[in-house]
Amino acid sequence: MTVGIRDVTLRDGLQLTGKPLPTERKVRLVRELLALGVEHVEIGSMARPDLVPAMADTLDVVAALTPEELARCWVWVATPRHVERAAAAGVTRFQYCFSASDSHNRANIGRDTEASIAAMPDALAAARAVDGELQLCIATTFTCPFEGEVPLDRIERILGDDRTAGASDVVICDTLGQAHPAVVRERVGLAAARRPEAGLVFHGHDTWGAGVANALAAVDAGADVVDGALGGLGGCPFAPGASGNTSTEDLAFALRPAWSSPDSFAALVRLGEEITGALDEPDRARVRGGALSPQARAFPWTLQD
Repeated sequence: MTVGIRDVTLRDGLQLTGKPLPTERKVRLVRELLALGVEHVEIGSMARPDLVPAMADTLDVVAALTPEELARCWVWVATPRHVERAAAAGVTRFQYCFSASDSHNRANIGRDTEASIAAMPDALAAARAVDGELQLCIATTFTCPFEGEVPLDRIERILGDDRTAGASDVVICDTLGQAHPAVVRERVGLAAARRPEAGLVFHGHDTWGAGVANALAAVDAGADVVDGALGGLGGCPFAPGASGNTSTEDLAFALRPAWSSPDSFAALVRLGEEITGALDEPDRARVRGGALSPQARAFPWTLQD
């Protein structure tokens, strides 16, 4: 099975950084990632800018991109109104997100999970009105920072609810990075069995060091896209204990998507170094140490001078 990568640097990756990334640099990053062959890019969020300031210029980024570029770009939404506003700006790919746990959904979106599910048919209708696609994104699929482990039957109920039917993809999120490969295989496999008509995306964090292992388990269970952020940037401001995403560089090396090669990998590592440096954030990509090792130059994936 061919596996794609969606880079989420510009949304999840920027939520907890201390410095902003200028709009023009965001636009250039989108184009650099797409030029490398990265299949999908998450370019921002319709979240309230007073709560997530790094997302305040999302529609400015949208305005700078061509329709062809936007066809490979996703925007995070949580309400039908979010979809309508993004659609009016030219967006056609929407990630409709809510949490499996009520506590996190209230902290993140300001309502309980049932209210988000009840609004999803209207969000789907708004996406279809512009011939768009809308993903069902389930945050805290594994654990919640306030409630602990999330029962499997809660995920089953969401996947089986007719109001969530019609999504182009199901996104299974390890929001806190506390999952392990066996449970990832179980819950991603459940989504694959319950929603065979939909694509399947795994969104993982590397908080406990299992980010790549969990991504591989998700692919084994049926995921055809995995999320990552350059340099392992990221985290949720409403989920205490969550650290960065699994790095895009690590995923590219481990999964070898169709576009990956030693040259594209080297460009990706350098891009991660540049973006984390501009933000004064550490570069947590695990492959970087090996790629820069002067003792391993015979290995083609080592960065050459």
